[in-house]
Amino acid sequence: MKRYLSVGIIVLAFALVPSIVNAQCKQFAKNTCKVGLAPYQHDGNYHAAVLVEGEEAELYKTFYSNTQYRIGICGANNLGQIEFSVVDGNGKVLYNNKYNKYDWKWDFTLQSSQQLKIVVRVPVADGSAEEPKEGCVSIMFGFKEK
Repeated sequence: MKRYLSVGIIVLAFALVPSIVNAQCKQFAKNTCKVGLAPYQHDGNYHAAVLVEGEEAELYKTFYSNTQYRIGICGANNLGQIEFSVVDGNGKVLYNNKYNKYDWKWDFTLQSSQQLKIVVRVPVADGSAEEPKEGCVSIMFGFKEK
């Protein structure tokens, strides 16, 4: 009986670790990234996750015409420059920050409402150690009506 209880506690601990890590990333997004959206109003959602060097994450979001938007991507300091691109439904790249000195934000307005894909990449640092770096990466959205 004791053995089952011990195994159950260990399984429960491992199940809670992702929740704790995601909560820490959410706090990182709130405390570090959200302030960069000003003067845009934050949309109220916190999209944050732990990423490892070499990983990529995608997020789909609908944007509406006649609204000015700011997309902001920030990551933990140990990750270096985070690359992000914005792709439309036809696969056309509308923006890629690597062509803009890895700027953390992009301000834009669409002519028509559409769903866009935001792709975030954590590059592998040159001369990277055997153990890849990992850290929180957040995608934030701000808006203001025209």
